[in-house]
Amino acid sequence: MTKPEIRTERLVLVPQTRAAARALLDGRDGGLPLAEGYPHADTLDGLRMYVEHGGPDDGGWFVTLVDDGRVVGDCGTLGWVDDAGRVEIGYGLAAPYRGRGLGTETVRALAGWVSAQAGVRTLTASVEIGNEPSRRLLERLGFVLAGEADRHWQLERPA
Repeated sequence: MTKPEIRTERLVLVPQTRAAARALLDGRDGGLPLAEGYPHADTLDGLRMYVEHGGPDDGGWFVTLVDDGRVVGDCGTLGWVDDAGRVEIGYGLAAPYRGRGLGTETVRALAGWVSAQAGVRTLTASVEIGNEPSRRLLERLGFVLAGEADRHWQLERPA
């Protein structure tokens, strides 16, 4: 499945490529202007998994600003839809860009695209216990607490 570029009012979600992922892992920008604080540790872990084990379309998206194209975060799915129609989403922004509504805009766009894909019935997300801003973001977008596991809240919503 080829992932599209997804546009919102202030953001463009740009599909990740292996070349860009490898460049970031090597400490280069890969032709992408990077914002302060990006990439962060979680980004590098996800990109490493994509480069080492993922298929050509397994990468997520870089979250870029419409006004100047700088990469401020990333988002995507953790695997793809399971037999029950569930798919887990993940997201992260560089620290200087949090608290501005960009996370909500990112997750709304990602959830909208994922929900429209064949076979997807439920979106899930895992948030570290104590990460109240992320939990509140998901709850604003219709996710509800489904339980706790391995020091994480598990949230879900119908697609």
